[in-house]
Amino acid sequence: MPHLVVAPFDKRRIDALAREGKLCTFRAEAEGKRVDLIGVRDGEGEFFLELKERPREWIIRADKITRPLDANRIKKVLASLAEEAELEIRHSNIRLAPGKPSVAAEFDKSIETFETAEFPLEKVALEVGFGSGRHLLWQAKEHPDTLFVGVEIHTPSAQQVLKQIEIQGLRNIWVVNYDARLLLEMLPSNRLEAIYVHFPVPWDKKPHRRVISDAFVAEAMRVLRPEGILELRTDSERYYRYALEVFSRPVKADFRVEKNRDLPVVSKYEARWRRQAKDIYTLTMRALERSEPRRAAYRFDFKAPVNLARIASLPEKAIVKSDWFVHFGTRFRRSDGGGGILECSFGSFDRPEHKYLRFDREGRLEYFPSRPVATAANYAAHQKIGALIHG
Repeated sequence: MPHLVVAPFDKRRIDALAREGKLCTFRAEAEGKRVDLIGVRDGEGEFFLELKERPREWIIRADKITRPLDANRIKKVLASLAEEAELEIRHSNIRLAPGKPSVAAEFDKSIETFETAEFPLEKVALEVGFGSGRHLLWQAKEHPDTLFVGVEIHTPSAQQVLKQIEIQGLRNIWVVNYDARLLLEMLPSNRLEAIYVHFPVPWDKKPHRRVISDAFVAEAMRVLRPEGILELRTDSERYYRYALEVFSRPVKADFRVEKNRDLPVVSKYEARWRRQAKDIYTLTMRALERSEPRRAAYRFDFKAPVNLARIASLPEKAIVKSDWFVHFGTRFRRSDGGGGILECSFGSFDRPEHKYLRFDREGRLEYFPSRPVATAANYAAHQKIGALIHG
């Protein structure tokens, strides 16, 4: 990931840049930690840099919550910051490589895109955890009349597929660097042609983290049109038997099991497993009925002004209920007195949200970089956050 290692410097240089409106928007200091957040703004929007202090050198990099997928975008911002603040660079990996392909930024979609679900093509399919992207890219080339939404939480994989989209000149792929289980809840009913889940992590020691679950299958059947398919492929016999049980639980179900079925495209991992003579299982479940429209009219706003004193006294221990939780993390105070920022994790246990709560001196509060996904667990957590802050 792009970063700078710099000599310690006077942080007031950052504050001066923010006052002058040069790249930086603020600097905020963590309570009890030698870590700062630096707000930066370029032509594509705002994200945060993390400044971490070490005894003899400091590290500056994009923070995990707001980090954009485009590594070149981060490199350009870091280079501009180093120049504007006159930093002494001791090490960096931000050199731009002109010969390397750029990412297809227009196909990098945020989670907010799916609040309205205005797709450019009538046919839409979803691939969960596309990894190297071989299957996703092949499907897009074979079916130009279908929009393929690829969802991948591993950032480098998402970046590589965006580069391949640019190289191959594809126009019918959207890439989403997010949790597919949350995105699925945002989609309208009866909209997808297919959902592909190929070789998910088995999570044998942490089964609650598995993608396939009763809730996932229920949501999949809701968003699939009648006769649409949910396709799972796995090399794990334990995961296969677990999924077989999950697929069998609905009152009505139509699914089939295949063993060692060949596909026209094979990932490097599947090729390795075949060389090892491992069995590959495919479970295909078909949607039988038209589903009711999705009803999720949740609002994630806060009444203004919020009680700033209450923010300072929020509990450090997680609040855990039967089907949702809230946990407040590091607090940051803006150096210009313009409010602060608070890390917050919340929602369901198997697919939590990680956001910042950003507030100004007037007591206006918002989620950053985006609002939570409209799920019942997120809304219950949001209501608790509001109750704690407003007192």
